[in-house]
Amino acid sequence: MARILPQTKSAAVNPLKSSQPLGAAFAFLGVDGAMPLFHGSQGCTSFALVLFVRHFKETIPLQTTAMDEVATILGAADHLEEAILNLKNRTKPKLIGVCTTALVETRGEDCASDIANIKLKHTQELAGTEVVLANTPDFDGAIEEGWAKAVTAMIKGITGSGERARQPKKIAILPGCNLTVADIEHMRDMVESFGLKPVILPDISGSLDGTVPDRWVATTYGGTSVEDIRELGTAMQCIAIGEHMRRPAKALHGLTGVPYVLFQSLTGLQDTDRFVSLLSAISGAAVPARVRRRRAQLQDAMLDGHFHFGGKKIAIAAEPDQLFQLATFFAGLGSEIAAAVTTTDRSKILEKVPAVSVQIGDLGDLESLAVGADLLVTHSHGRQASERLRIPLMRIGFPVFDRLGSQHKLAILYQGTRDMIFEVASIFQANQHAPTPEALDPLRNREISR
Repeated sequence: MARILPQTKSAAVNPLKSSQPLGAAFAFLGVDGAMPLFHGSQGCTSFALVLFVRHFKETIPLQTTAMDEVATILGAADHLEEAILNLKNRTKPKLIGVCTTALVETRGEDCASDIANIKLKHTQELAGTEVVLANTPDFDGAIEEGWAKAVTAMIKGITGSGERARQPKKIAILPGCNLTVADIEHMRDMVESFGLKPVILPDISGSLDGTVPDRWVATTYGGTSVEDIRELGTAMQCIAIGEHMRRPAKALHGLTGVPYVLFQSLTGLQDTDRFVSLLSAISGAAVPARVRRRRAQLQDAMLDGHFHFGGKKIAIAAEPDQLFQLATFFAGLGSEIAAAVTTTDRSKILEKVPAVSVQIGDLGDLESLAVGADLLVTHSHGRQASERLRIPLMRIGFPVFDRLGSQHKLAILYQGTRDMIFEVASIFQANQHAPTPEALDPLRNREISR
């Protein structure tokens, strides 16, 4: 069991984490026809927007209530009402996802009551648009909590309650925020190969996959439909991926009775075998031949790659679930987790990270702990530490802004695990340092005493 070391610094040095509101907006972006709305100042929204655009290289629909000094002192209910009505009239979204920021949370705004009053007052004007609130203060938690809160809010606010007639081939999938566009697309293909119908919430593979519409669309285009969210209760089974998705899975179970199974990771042979076995049990179908072939390819990649992984020291900085995903991947191939840094101590998954300790901190902590490591694993903000330490960097997570195609990088199931083995092994091969004669023979230049 890893020891969790609390943060001791009063300031972040090269910050690692992204905020809760950004995580909530990220989840809302996985719904078709959605418009995330930051309830706070313009600066909070601008910062999140820059990170999204730099990572995805796409136009991101994101709006703000633009609170000013007066609203901060006297209350921002009017700003929220005006913003919701303006968005409804101008962009006609199917979903407005309100993400609170530190400004309104610190002031103690009762946003739930404000939104309830707005819905009651403007029932006709808001017809056809769902308004969902996620309470996500910047000063608490990180991107995983924000994502999970938004998914939970959508389930509680939109999904029909009560026991429903179940569709035997329909399964609800709640992916964690560490899954990429490619991960979700590949997972859908895997599920459909068993003859099952997956409903994925949120589905960023349909809205942030880099497609260009034939006309201007002010909201998200693609992703989970609001109607699919409303009918989640008809699923036969729910699959949650990542410890932070336990809360929305429990919410769905409590609301509709749909049973859930939680996978803490889908990277690696053992976890993927469990996932495939579950799909086979739900569908009653044998594992398709192409899936078996992918498994054989992964086995061969593990055999080829473990020579490069054995004994290597890895330093990782990531959100808790992604930290667990990556650490178990490297440890399973014989590497040592020399440094593990994460954003928050709220997740129970941290105790299962295969490392001596997990530091709650930032990339400054990673840099100090990673001395002597063979590989750094984090997002693009770790590039300076990589240069200073002269240790190669594997870019993964959010944001990755100095490389193209990060959203199409596959890291789960048989094929994704295989691809990661090849990527890491190639990094090690490209950064080999031939031993010097002095290193091979430390007595080479010894002085002979007379």
